[in-house]
Amino acid sequence: MPNFAYKAISQSGNIISGVINAESIEGAQSLLSSKGYIPSEIAREGGIKANPFIAKIKAKFAKSVDPWELILFTKQLRTMLMAGLPIIRSLEILENQAHNPRLKSAVATIAMDIREGASLDGAFARHPAIFSPLYISMLNAGETSGTLPSVLERLSYILEHEHKVKSDIKAALQYPKIVTIALFAAFLILLTFVIPKFVSVYARAGIELPSPTKFAIFLYEGLHNYWYILLCLVILGILAFSYAVKTEWGKYQRDIFILKIPVMGPLFIKAAMSRFASIFSILQGSGVQVLSAMNILAGTIGNEAISKELRRIKDRIEEGRGISNPLRSARYFTPMTVDMIAAGEETGRLDEMLHDIAVHYDDEVEYAVKRLTDAFGPILIVGLAAVVGFFALSVFLPMWDLMKIVQ
Repeated sequence: MPNFAYKAISQSGNIISGVINAESIEGAQSLLSSKGYIPSEIAREGGIKANPFIAKIKAKFAKSVDPWELILFTKQLRTMLMAGLPIIRSLEILENQAHNPRLKSAVATIAMDIREGASLDGAFARHPAIFSPLYISMLNAGETSGTLPSVLERLSYILEHEHKVKSDIKAALQYPKIVTIALFAAFLILLTFVIPKFVSVYARAGIELPSPTKFAIFLYEGLHNYWYILLCLVILGILAFSYAVKTEWGKYQRDIFILKIPVMGPLFIKAAMSRFASIFSILQGSGVQVLSAMNILAGTIGNEAISKELRRIKDRIEEGRGISNPLRSARYFTPMTVDMIAAGEETGRLDEMLHDIAVHYDDEVEYAVKRLTDAFGPILIVGLAAVVGFFALSVFLPMWDLMKIVQ
């Protein structure tokens, strides 16, 4: 295995250097991380220095930054700042150890912009595909208040929390998605290959076909004779939907529909309440003004219907009506959320109440995800029974009539 020369930051904040034996740069980084070091520079002994032009090409075509890569970047940035390293030096270290070419290129550009006099949040804001408005606003709050390391710690918590909620919901929908695709594929195969074989037999026998068989033949003939039209309609539908959801109206209509779906709608509302309370609590604790917090929340809540309500609430807060009163007239905000915010306003402990709301709805989301998973089982069984039953009736009902004729 090759040797790699490295520089790293120890847990005490000291810069150390040496040589480590590993299979690759990634392996060397993992070995150093397992020892509690933060790698700043790693290079293969006698290796060839990377070409900057090639690095830019790789960054352009690289995959998007994974949430865990962003979480790790944020945690490491906080650790380095806590160790007393300057922000530019910290960014240089993070650039050297970043695996993702897109993140590596972004961090290099951010460091260069800061050297040229850009503010921290302004430099990060030039990369909206990686750093969200929430991320930028938190950096601005930390830089303004002089508490950037503690703000980065809270930001890491938000990113981890968001990733966990999304992963739980995605995992709950994975099984039904696979089964639904399998059912649809089975339906097409039976309709395309099985039904025509039996229909030709029944046609030669001259028997009267029952309604399920006639409907199956109708579906087969439509698919067989007009498949190109159906394919064009499907493609046009997908393109129209993709275009619509890029518009504000399309996003709003889609998100309203999602919130009205039985079982899933309440789950998404609870997840939005958890997100709202969690982010609002941390913004309050970081010194962000309420109106600015509402702007941030409207851009990061993840549902256009709820974002519209937040923008309306912001307008009423500007009129001097507090927070809880406008929330009472807003759709989707649960009574418990409104009452606890009102109590927090009265007692001056709004950030604590928001934290309690977030914890409560985290538990609610976890329970709702479990209920959603349990609910999909019977629904999928009914769907499977319907498909099997339909084709069984289509094939075997005329077969019984054929047996009577033979007898």
